[in-house]
Amino acid sequence: MEYISLIDFLQHFETTRVIAFLKEMNAGELIHNPVFLGITAALALLALFMKWRVLLATIVSVTGFVGLISYTLQQETSLTAMTDNTLIVFVIGGVAIVSVVIYLLFIKTD
Repeated sequence: MEYISLIDFLQHFETTRVIAFLKEMNAGELIHNPVFLGITAALALLALFMKWRVLLATIVSVTGFVGLISYTLQQETSLTAMTDNTLIVFVIGGVAIVSVVIYLLFIKTD
């Protein structure tokens, strides 16, 4: 009996259902929600004060990349021209986010 309910529960994680959920969620709109940004900032400050560097690096990297991708997609970036300003912003922003994560995880000591 319990085995069947476990199988039923795991069927919620089928790839097609997960992809449909992610499409419905629309992370690009979530990054512009002030409540989401406030909660994320509060969690980042809590992680900073409690010195939870892994959590802080995770929050900074996920939020930063979602914001950067959202910005880039809104500007309708063209990959045909390598001098596109939005593409340059994406590359520089990505390097900055990766640098912050490397600093938080590997360089900074208490």
